[in-house]
Amino acid sequence: MPGFHPKTLLDRLFEIGIVLKGLDGVGELVAGCFVLFLRPATISRLVVILTRGELTEDPRDFVATRLVAAAHRLDAHSLTFVAIYLLAHGVIKVVLVLAILRDKLWAYPWMIAALVAFIGYQVYEYVIDPRLSLLLLTLFDIAVTALTVREYRVQRRPPHRSAPRAGQ
Repeated sequence: MPGFHPKTLLDRLFEIGIVLKGLDGVGELVAGCFVLFLRPATISRLVVILTRGELTEDPRDFVATRLVAAAHRLDAHSLTFVAIYLLAHGVIKVVLVLAILRDKLWAYPWMIAALVAFIGYQVYEYVIDPRLSLLLLTLFDIAVTALTVREYRVQRRPPHRSAPRAGQ
């Protein structure tokens, strides 16, 4: 069939990665809105309630004790920063993912630039506080960036046209 090109594994991985980035963006928008309207004391109480069972079982639980300590250190300025950070990330991801899913060629370089910026910040954060979750997120973003670069190159190629036959 003219114009039909079967999707490769890399095409499918790109689509999955982009959709996951979009869902991640939606999650960040929801979390950013949630954080925007909470007070530090409310978050602290919520964390204490959520970790109470674990800390009753093991008062030195690594994750629970750190969550409680972090919640007690929160102030209004840090919550505002977190909310703005989440909302900005979410808006950028959702807008760019929607544009890419609508085949807008301009969105590819912007997505690549945004992902590279996110990766840079994540590496900085990882150096300060190494966490497996941050490492995995960074590796995922690197993979999505590489797939986006590949897809952008494919999208920019002119459509394949067959050579004109003799006499035409």
